[in-house]
Amino acid sequence: MNRSAILAMLALLLLPACAPVIQQAGRPDAGFSGPRLEDHDFVAADGAHIAMTTWLPRASDGSAREPWAVVVGVHGMNDYSNAFHLAAPYWAADGVATYAYDQRGFGRSPGRGVWGGDALMTEDLRTLTALVRQRYPRAVIAVAGVSLGGAVTIEAFASDRPPVADRVVLLAPAVWGWSSQPVPYKTALWLTAHVAPTAVIEPPRFVTLNISPTDNNDELRRMGRDPQMLWGARTDALYGLVNTMQHAWAQVGRIKAPVLYLAGAHDEIIPKTPMRQAAHRLKPSDRSGLYPNGWHLLLVDRQARTVWRDVESFLRDPTDPLPSGVSAIPGAPTPPNAPAQVAQVKAAP
Repeated sequence: MNRSAILAMLALLLLPACAPVIQQAGRPDAGFSGPRLEDHDFVAADGAHIAMTTWLPRASDGSAREPWAVVVGVHGMNDYSNAFHLAAPYWAADGVATYAYDQRGFGRSPGRGVWGGDALMTEDLRTLTALVRQRYPRAVIAVAGVSLGGAVTIEAFASDRPPVADRVVLLAPAVWGWSSQPVPYKTALWLTAHVAPTAVIEPPRFVTLNISPTDNNDELRRMGRDPQMLWGARTDALYGLVNTMQHAWAQVGRIKAPVLYLAGAHDEIIPKTPMRQAAHRLKPSDRSGLYPNGWHLLLVDRQARTVWRDVESFLRDPTDPLPSGVSAIPGAPTPPNAPAQVAQVKAAP
């Protein structure tokens, strides 16, 4: 028996003893009164305190101003609520509030570095959305998911208990699941996640590989200095990520709320094929956009302001053409009224 076969047998023998770790729901303390919003976090259904950052509209005298819309922000892999730190003030100036939270396993929330799991992550999204709806009953409520946050958003809205929101915004959602992963990648990930689940994979050296998540170098430097960012991931967290991406890739067409699916032509993180396959599953009435100058982190790219405007327009009316006039993702549905209206936008000075 050769060395490779022996190693494979040893790996299989170790499988019962080592398995990917997933966070489990906690048990609320005695006297738990249910989920609620607090100043810097929200209390989840299991009593856990989930870190949160808010950007609220203000009147000219600095007093609070009632928002006409609220964005529930869901960040990407290894990031945290600060993913919205540029877009949210722009929206706030136009009367839109943003409630962005740190998903479990990330930022300041419980279990930093340990995968939160689909059940807990989607339940936290449902909980915060319900709390925001309760606080702002007359506002348009939208969920905006970035990368992994987009995948979690898809799973939650495609379920039989979708969050109580009026709009869904997917910003370069993570849809690179098992079905489109190269065989060597997914085989190695499956084995390492089951044999060495706590091993940490360091991030790739983007400069060496000529890969970048954005063309905004100032943001990349800021992220590199931010202690709340995670640089590296456990193998079982990466395994969980691919599971979530697979679900999102397959389920995006099940979302009943109006969807805006946005992607960047220069995205070097999510391959074009699964992105286009997922966009192809959208409902006929959903909108999509592929930004010629966009990368993966659409909210912080150098052309991010164009994305912010398009998102805000979608919040106002999901049937209107996007102000940028950006083309739909190839293969995605084109709403019936889009071609003529988009042509008018492009022709405007």
